[in-house]
Amino acid sequence: MRNRCAIVLVAMTLIAAGHAAQALDTCGLPPMVVAEGGAHSDPQAVPAKAATTDDEENLSPEEKMGRRFPQPVRVGDLIGLPLLDWDDSTLGYVRHVVRTPEGKIQLIVNQGRLFGWGGRLVQVPIEAVAILARQLDLLDISVEEFRAAPAWSAATTQPIPSDDMIRIAISRR
Repeated sequence: MRNRCAIVLVAMTLIAAGHAAQALDTCGLPPMVVAEGGAHSDPQAVPAKAATTDDEENLSPEEKMGRRFPQPVRVGDLIGLPLLDWDDSTLGYVRHVVRTPEGKIQLIVNQGRLFGWGGRLVQVPIEAVAILARQLDLLDISVEEFRAAPAWSAATTQPIPSDDMIRIAISRR
């Protein structure tokens, strides 16, 4: 009986969190599915996470980010976060968040090898990463492209204040 009560309590918490998430601004995207299954689930229903298709390759970086449920984050909370590749190897750490003259947001990441210090700074588009807890995942850029990226020039960008809010995609594994 105790286990059933705990399960019901967890399910109610997840459902309440789902309703709270639906109340937030989702940029016109469908709400994220919090829980599925049960006796009344439809076996013909589309899974919550669609498989990667050829259509996704034709999407712009902004459209890809829009499909990743971008959420607001304070710029200062991104500073110092590690940037990881698909093998969970740390590629560098976020040092600055800047805006280009075209209005694009870029993360300035240090490519150094010694705890993120030394080396050179490179720009990573905000659309190519997603936040996962206290780290960032590099999604749409290969490690080779990241290492071959040109060095960042502070003269061409404008820093974003650490108290400003921006939107970043969320990730899970």
